[in-house]
Amino acid sequence: MALVKTLPYFSIEDLISFEKNKHYLKILFSRYEKSGKLIRLKKGMYVTKEYVDDLEKQGKISTFLEFLSEILYSPSYLSLEYVLYQHNLLTEIPKNFTAITKKKTTFFSNKFGNFFYHKIKDKLFYGFETIKEGDFIIFKARKAKALFDFLYLRKNEILNEDSFKELRLNLREISKKDKKELENFIKLDGSKKMKKILSFIF
Repeated sequence: MALVKTLPYFSIEDLISFEKNKHYLKILFSRYEKSGKLIRLKKGMYVTKEYVDDLEKQGKISTFLEFLSEILYSPSYLSLEYVLYQHNLLTEIPKNFTAITKKKTTFFSNKFGNFFYHKIKDKLFYGFETIKEGDFIIFKARKAKALFDFLYLRKNEILNEDSFKELRLNLREISKKDKKELENFIKLDGSKKMKKILSFIF
């Protein structure tokens, strides 16, 4: 515990050089998790309760969770509802962490919440920023990309302008710069459906 208490995350493999008996480590981790000393992030990945408590005292827990999103499933970047809410494009508070990935669609659930990852084509895996917050590096979509991702994953459900309006997007928050960026994403995608959806926005 002394070795890992300052780490934002760690696995059994990280401790093999100190304790070669993997089975013993699994039992130990299980006991520490039950006693509340360890928090399981996903299978084989943990963080100490002491580390999390320290972050909460410093007011850094939300930054840590954004950082954790990419660590749980890499490569990925925060996008969709989570980022749209931060830019006031959605008024409903998101219940989950939502991200885009090159890999298959999946999700993880732990003490901190649900982390959902949606697959996108490799050529569309861009339009995000690398943000450094203290010791943490966060990958997060720009406003226009978060909107593109949100619409792209729903393009087969948005059949007409009425179904688009049902999304209840606050389009007043879209600037001319955002519009141009969104148009570029749609142009690269080349989908007729996305071009039609663009006509509902502007």
